[in-house]
Amino acid sequence: MAKIFDVIVVGSGIAGLSFALKVAQQGKSVAIITKKNQAESNTNYAQGGIAAVMSKQDDFDLHVQDTLEAGDGLCVEAVVRKVVEDAPERIQELIAFGVAFSTLEDGRVSLGKEGGHSKRRILHVKDLTGAAIEEALVKTIAANDKIAVLEHHFAIDLITEQKVVGTVATNRVLGLYALDIVQGTVETFQAPVIMLATGGVGQVYQYTTNPSIATGDGIAMAYRAGAEIRNMEFIQFHPTALYSKRDERFLISEAVRGEGAILRNAQKEAFMQRYHERADLAPRDVVARAIDVEMKTSGAEHLWLDITGRSEQELVDRFPTIYEACKRNGINMANDMIPIVPACHYLCGGIATNLQAETNLAGLLACGEVACTGLHGANRLASNSLLEACVLAHHGAEFAIQYLQRIPQVELTLPEWVDGEMQDSDERVVLSHNWDELKRTLWDYVGIVRSNKRLQRAGTRIRTLKKEINDYYWNFKVEPKLLELRNMIQVAELIIECALIRKESRGLHYTLDYLHKLEQAQDSVIFVPGANQ
Repeated sequence: MAKIFDVIVVGSGIAGLSFALKVAQQGKSVAIITKKNQAESNTNYAQGGIAAVMSKQDDFDLHVQDTLEAGDGLCVEAVVRKVVEDAPERIQELIAFGVAFSTLEDGRVSLGKEGGHSKRRILHVKDLTGAAIEEALVKTIAANDKIAVLEHHFAIDLITEQKVVGTVATNRVLGLYALDIVQGTVETFQAPVIMLATGGVGQVYQYTTNPSIATGDGIAMAYRAGAEIRNMEFIQFHPTALYSKRDERFLISEAVRGEGAILRNAQKEAFMQRYHERADLAPRDVVARAIDVEMKTSGAEHLWLDITGRSEQELVDRFPTIYEACKRNGINMANDMIPIVPACHYLCGGIATNLQAETNLAGLLACGEVACTGLHGANRLASNSLLEACVLAHHGAEFAIQYLQRIPQVELTLPEWVDGEMQDSDERVVLSHNWDELKRTLWDYVGIVRSNKRLQRAGTRIRTLKKEINDYYWNFKVEPKLLELRNMIQVAELIIECALIRKESRGLHYTLDYLHKLEQAQDSVIFVPGANQ
């Protein structure tokens, strides 16, 4: 028997929690489905902050212009302006939820500056902004009896009208299947509105700043159900992740460069002035490519980030988390330069939505990193992502309430999940082997600098992996590692397909075969109605 709610939210970051709260406050029943603990999300790892015009020295037009410049011709200006102009109101909401943004001694809000921004406009809670927002939202959620939080539940696939009834004139979501990881059973959930807020795709790459949960689940689910996907080739590689001999890559926030840190090459020379007029505060794509060039030219395993000009006390106060992470690796930021390398950080493409978070599939919404709204274009401006999540969650909630009021009640009985005679797998080595091969393939061939030959080589390998994992999926009982790998392979295929569509270098997509930009900027769109399921 299906569990019935008004709204289902998949994911528990700032986008999903904000949306759930706003819908529940209107009396609607909400289920939040999250595959790990509720507080485990990309939001929790967002160090830098949230961008908003909050000072008299700044204005909306400047924030809009900075965003458009970073987006390299692919931003939708109306979306950019709406998100920027909504920012102060959404910031006040976060404060009301209990987020205590850092302030100066005189009581004014402390505003940081990051790459691509012409003014100081980054609100932050030291260097733990995402975690502070997550904590405030989780507390507020806990006090709302209209919201059921289902931890350790893995959403597998959407249930659509097309799947249940067959050919229909218009398709819409009816619910989803989710694996109860603790019990090992698959449950059916029914709701006319489903919000996908599952975060990014960082785990498809060998080196990433993303947590282990960032496996592209929402994008893969949406694609299989027939949703439009856009601009997956625009993968933002954060220029400065802490280098270590282990594969882990701790993020060194862009805010460190905003406070005066200088990038230095293997010879300890400052080099960014050769690549961009803003030098160390250039947009991330420029900085990441510059680091890539410097590393390949010199053969260095890493470069350096130098903030030794600041006192130890200043660094401890402003960047306590980063300071401690460096200290654990034997680095004192006040005296030692930090070894850094780029790492996969943020996806600027995703499920295509409008400003109300609507997709092309009725009842299916998407918000946060999983969505492609037109705000980021070809390259995300630093700290615009938390802002986008707040703004789109707000408008998505308004839309969801209206949608629920006007749609007719569904009388359909949703089909239950059938395991049949499937057995638990005794060949899990296939999963770990394919997992490693996928991540290495994307890192080696679909990285910061690309070419047609590299992309085609990656495509061939991914298609082989997809066939193996699909065979595995249909012959064994589902488990989290299998579901994640299935989704990662689908997302990898979409990234490669979009990259091959784009016959130019623009924003985060830089290819040796097409070094120049086309006159007309166009989205890379993947949408085959009814053919993805």
